[in-house]
This record gives sequence, C-alpha cells and structure tokens, in this order.
Amino acid sequence: MAVFGLQPEIKDIDEIVQYQAGRYISSNEAVWRILSFPIHERSPAVVHLAVHLQNGQRVYFSETNVQQRALNPPDTKLTAFFSLCKNDSFAKKLLYTEVPSYYTWNTKNKVFERRKQGKSVDGQPTIFKDTTIGRLYTVHPNQHECFFLRLLLVNVPGPTSFEYLRTVNRTIHDTYRSACQALNLLENDQH
Repeated sequence: MAVFGLQPEIKDIDEIVQYQAGRYISSNEAVWRILSFPIHERSPAVVHLAVHLQNGQRVYFSETNVQQRALNPPDTKLTAFFSLCKNDSFAKKLLYTEVPSYYTWNTKNKVFERRKQGKSVDGQPTIFKDTTIGRLYTVHPNQHECFFLRLLLVNVPGPTSFEYLRTVNRTIHDTYRSACQALNLLENDQH
C-alpha cells in the first residue's frame, strides 16, 4: 500500500534560466556570433502577391474614414500590376509572378517601381532583374471564381484589368472559369 500527500508544491519555474542552462553553443557558432556574421538569411527573397476578385480586396478603415475608403479603396499588388501593365511596355510581357524580379513594391505609394540594381536585361538598358520570387497566395478550388482568376494570372501575360483576363479572342466571358476553358487551361473530366 502506497501513501502520498496531496499538498501542492509551489515551484518557481524560470523558463529563461532553463533554456540558457540547456542550450549548447559550439565553438564554431560562438566565433560566428562574436564576428557578427548572419546566422541565417532568406535568399532569394519571396514577395507574396494578392489574389482577389474585382472589388474584393481587404480594406482597413476607422470610424473617421469609412466613406472615403469605401469609395476609393487602396490599390493592392494585383490592381497595381494592372496599372503597371497599362503604362509600361516591358511589364506587358510579364506574368504576375514575374513582376517582383523586375520591380519593387513601394508600400507607401502602393505602386511597382523598376529595380535600380541587379542584372541588366538584354536589349533593355534601364531594366534590371533580381532573384526575387513572386508567390501568389493559394486559393482553394471551392472558391471557384477566385481559383480560376489565379489560374489566369499565372498563364496570361500583361493583363490590364479583370475584364482583360476574362477576354479570350475578343470575346468577354462572363466568368473566369469560362475564360480558362476557352484558353484550354482546364482538363475535361468526361471520359
């Protein structure tokens, strides 16, 4: 027969001391840190690109600017990409995912600006390319129209608007899905 007491033991648990006591730093890591070398880095850089339906972007507002934000929502990377393709002949040749390699995102002005450094592009002395990768947010196939919009964005170079993406052979389709079908981007599941 075992007998034990049920009195709570009060222990001060200091997680910081436990972490420091259990941490091991090798001589190589110590020298690396003393010389202030970076422990890790992210290369190449990854830029996340928005995917949303027309007038479906997130809008942040306060009590004082509700009406102004509702009437004039700020540009997103997607809407700025459309503007870029309207005004820049080089961007007209790019897919949405390729833009961060040649342009940087100006957060303050919500526009893409040409890179000033990097590897120069053949035949384009004012355009520079970097190793930056553009990554579109994933969209679940259950979000039908948004999913097909994303499919068009990775296959159609230089779109200037949401309507442009729905236009195939001068026919404006009602849905992004029908535009994808017209471009043969979808497989048929009928056997």
